Order: sequence, then C-alpha cells, then structure tokens
Amino acid sequence: MNPLLNKIVCGDVLKTMKKIPDNSVHLVITSPPYNVGKDYDNHNDRMDYKEYLDWLMKVWKETKRVLVPGGRFALNIAPTGIKNFTPIHHDFANQLREIGMIFRTEIIWYKQTMLKRTAWGSFKSPANPHIVPSWEYVLIFSKDKPRLDGSVKNADITKEEFMKFSDGMWYIAPETQRNGHPAPFPEELIYRLIKFYSYKGNTVLDMFGGTGTVAVVAFKTKRNFIHIDISPEYCKTAEKRLEKAKREASQLKLSSIH
Repeated sequence: MNPLLNKIVCGDVLKTMKKIPDNSVHLVITSPPYNVGKDYDNHNDRMDYKEYLDWLMKVWKETKRVLVPGGRFALNIAPTGIKNFTPIHHDFANQLREIGMIFRTEIIWYKQTMLKRTAWGSFKSPANPHIVPSWEYVLIFSKDKPRLDGSVKNADITKEEFMKFSDGMWYIAPETQRNGHPAPFPEELIYRLIKFYSYKGNTVLDMFGGTGTVAVVAFKTKRNFIHIDISPEYCKTAEKRLEKAKREASQLKLSSIH
C-alpha cells in the first residue's frame, strides 16, 4: 500500500520519495528547478552545476525505482541561457541513459513567446546574434521495456486526441495563472501527457509538484496522484486547487443525476 497515494505531501524530495514503494508508479511528470536563479519558495536555485547534477542523479535513481516496468518518465526542461548556453537537456538525458532508462522520444513544447523577446545579441548582424528559445522539451523515458501493461478498457484517449498528440510539436501557450510560482505547467500540457502515456486508474507522480497542476489533472482524468514539494506555500495552493477540482466534479455529478 502506498502511504502517499492521492495526497499533497510537503517535504524534501529525496526523503519523501523513499517512502514510495518500488514498482508502484506508472507515469512521472515533472520539471525540476532549472538552477538559473528563479525565485522559488524554499529552494536554492543557484547551486554549483556539478552539485546540481549530482543531486538530480539521486532523484532520477529514485524515479527509476518507483516506476513499474514499462512506466514512463516525462521530463520537462527548457534550454537555459542565451549568452552562456547550458545544455541541461542533454545532461539530463545522458544521466538517465546512464542509469538504464530507455530514451523514447522528445516532444517540442512550442510556447509562442517570441513577441516578448528582448535579447537580440548583435541586431541585424551575423557578428553575435542570439537565438531566443521559444520552446521547451519534454523528454520521454521508459523503465526496462517500451510497453506499459494495462487493460484496453482503461485506455481513455480518443482517436482525435491520439492523432493530434502523436505529432511531437505541441503548440501550447504558457500558463498565465501563476499562483505565486515562477514556472507553472499549463493544464493542457499535463492532460496530453497523462492521456497519451497512462491508463485510467494508474498512478502519476510529480516530485517537484509546485502548485499542483499534475495532481489536479490526474484527479480530473481519473488517475491516482502523488504530489511532493518542499514549499508549504505551494502545497497549500495545490490543496486549494485540488479541493476546487473536487467540488466542481461533485457539482457536475449532481447536475447529471438531476
């Protein structure tokens, strides 16, 4: 029995993940702090880069342990820096391959943010122009094997959704309702990952849960969830969002009865 199932858990990521049983999670969706100096509540986002990678390697090993065979890991990460470009997405992919995770694909999340560009480098000149990243990656890995076992009756993705989501360029605007978090997921991104990569009744984990988007969308799509975050403030926001989703689900159920 998983003691963290369907709970918003406030605590240190490594200590809390150790409480999750082996082979009990079907899908992990997360975006770790990028270590670029973002203003996170209760997290140092300015670690030495090697220290940062060493810390995350421990998280990746725990991730592999808790996943079922065939379980998926969807890792969202942006290219970081313009002048001092850090290939953080390559480093993460190499770490996960090193521990034996199967690299399945990468989804390009196009955020449509080019209108906000401010860093041109050498404007209208090949001297030193900058490419402004208007996209993020979602790197997809599997544990041990490509196939996730499950009953076909619990596959709830529609034909139209499957056709749309299987194109690896996802045009999704960034989230505007930030709820005090510097980089929250849009619900549409999480909805697509959950529907494409899991069955109804599966367990979805976000170990850097922030303000709870993964937990909320998992609940709405009839999956179990585990939300972990070190910030009491973010966990409080996640609880409120989850309560709102539960109230809305109850009202919908009542209205369908009447």
